[in-house]
Amino acid sequence: MPYRISVDTGGTFTDVVVTDDSGHFTIGKALTDKKRAFASIAAGLAVAAEELGLSVPALLADTAMFLYGTTRGTNGIVERKTARTAFLSTEGFPDILLLKEGGKSEPHNLRMEYPAPYVPRRLTFEIPERINAEGGVEKPLDEAAVRALLQGLQARGVEAVAVCLLWSIANPAHELRVGQMIEEVLPGVPYTLSHQLNPILREYRRASSTAIDASLKPLMQEYLLTLEKDLRDAGYQNDILVSTSFGGVMHLGDVVQKPIYLVKSGPAMAPIAGLAYAAAENLTRDIIVCDAGGTTFDVSLVRDGAVEYSRDTWLGPQWVGDNLGMASVAVHSIGAGGGSIAWVDSGGLLRVGPQSAGSEPGPACYGRGGTQATVTDASVVLGYIDPAHFLGGRMQLDEAAARRAIEPVALSLGETVERAAFAILTVANENMIQAIKELTINEGINPADSILVAGGGAGGLGAMPIAAELGCSTVLVPRTAGALSASGMQFSDIITEAGAARLTSTDQFDFEGVNAALASIDASLEVFAGRLRERGITDVKKRYFVEARYRFQVWELEIEVAAARFKDGNDVNALVEEFHRVHERVFAITDIGQAVECLNWRGRLIASVNAPSLEPSRAAGQSKADADRRRPAYFGRGGAVETPIYLGDRLPVGAVIDGPAIIEEPTSTLVVNPGASARVSAGGRYILTPPKETSL
Repeated sequence: MPYRISVDTGGTFTDVVVTDDSGHFTIGKALTDKKRAFASIAAGLAVAAEELGLSVPALLADTAMFLYGTTRGTNGIVERKTARTAFLSTEGFPDILLLKEGGKSEPHNLRMEYPAPYVPRRLTFEIPERINAEGGVEKPLDEAAVRALLQGLQARGVEAVAVCLLWSIANPAHELRVGQMIEEVLPGVPYTLSHQLNPILREYRRASSTAIDASLKPLMQEYLLTLEKDLRDAGYQNDILVSTSFGGVMHLGDVVQKPIYLVKSGPAMAPIAGLAYAAAENLTRDIIVCDAGGTTFDVSLVRDGAVEYSRDTWLGPQWVGDNLGMASVAVHSIGAGGGSIAWVDSGGLLRVGPQSAGSEPGPACYGRGGTQATVTDASVVLGYIDPAHFLGGRMQLDEAAARRAIEPVALSLGETVERAAFAILTVANENMIQAIKELTINEGINPADSILVAGGGAGGLGAMPIAAELGCSTVLVPRTAGALSASGMQFSDIITEAGAARLTSTDQFDFEGVNAALASIDASLEVFAGRLRERGITDVKKRYFVEARYRFQVWELEIEVAAARFKDGNDVNALVEEFHRVHERVFAITDIGQAVECLNWRGRLIASVNAPSLEPSRAAGQSKADADRRRPAYFGRGGAVETPIYLGDRLPVGAVIDGPAIIEEPTSTLVVNPGASARVSAGGRYILTPPKETSL
């Protein structure tokens, strides 16, 4: 029986999902080993293999496809643990990364320090050259100066080079020559050329993506190639696919050439899973997908049956962080997960996150040396997580250690340990609610009209009060919620993009120039498609997009265009109508009659890799189920109450669980608050109805 294995390495846990031909999902979970990725993967595989009655070598030998996602790249950027990178720009333009896009999150706060550039100014160098916007050479490239500069980089300990020259998207000759000289003077040092990576009409975003990609190459190439070697040594011999920020996967050999695609690769898979599970339940409304892991809370959207994308992804705060400059699934992440640390600020207010205990040392209840109160510790104290049944009983938790960690917080607040623990969860939930509102309301989506998909190991702890606060009437929790992103990889396609810049307006449309740009995009995609066909993947389709705006606007919206060629005015009119529709959806206004300016053109190649089917639906059984045991749990009013605990794998289809109750899965816990109810669907997933009001 051939298996498919998907793995998501997060900051706290590594999730392993194994699927077979019948659509059965088997999950393994292990604490993340930050020194070597395969150590955690092997531990998770051992859990899954044991459940399947196999050894790890036997499982790998019978696996047809291995899919992998990781937060390593994102964490490296945020923590500034990437390669020592030099940034080369056109003479006179050294401050592209420093000035960014000129905005500040607090424009009237004059004491706010200007953010540091992604590459320090001491490693930013000016190249004597100049190409104009039409592609003409204003100043020839000074090769002698470039050679001397490159020779000096080695002495500075530079490990990677990012090259972003002005108007290289119009004429890449100078960038290409600099690339050749890097290979001559600094053999083996990885580099990125901006026109090859991200040819767009946004100088900062092109420069930022180039710098990020170059800085990740040494880190991620070593990381992924080591993982590949470990997998081969363990007996796996078939394709290795890596999840990307596009919400798809690519072959490992392709993605190591452009590691920027790995940023947010793990979280980008959650909406793919949410869409698959919601479709299986015939829940066709807009979907809010929440993935609460050990370190972060990620929220994403599915709208009109399609995952939402963004070209405005900031790593860190908007304006002062670093812009990815590339297309990615629209994921809003905050530091709120099971490992988020609770603390009391100088004003006596309770805060939760963004700091996390991670997996080393982890929450205090893990017994690995952690002493600070976390969301997981609070859940243990409240009785939501049973210390003897965490991860299906494979990991014993220390309830006494959890109480000791929360006691200082309770003392600062003047509350009991239970009240303090409940307050920690309430604040964490509120942080998550605000993250959801920022993403949904800003996109013109009313959360109350949407389905909420709750995932992640910590997702089921606060799903009910979060949904009640947002006004959501239906919550979907899959049984694989504890490994939502890893599950999403099972349904993902191979996706890549190519782009070209061509400025035109719809009242004077440049048919020849736009069609030439689209032809170059199509040629790039066809090269990639050819490599896929060599691997036996033939189900390939292409989609095309343009970033456009009304004349005199500053920022663009991405809209889809019907084909890879504009034949006549009818095609232009169709583009304008689609732009009006998207503008109305996002901003609730249109400017009929105003010309639309088009800047950057994109092509997206999508290749199907035969996703597994979901488990077949089963006939409903009895509506009532017997509890496995009872245990005191605290819900905020009247003290702790004896609460029935149900084991998910024993609940029959059609069973209805009224709150208060707790449903335990091997990798997650679902809290059914008082006034809420949960029903087991025909597919074995949980359909929940939130309480009309939250407990306080």
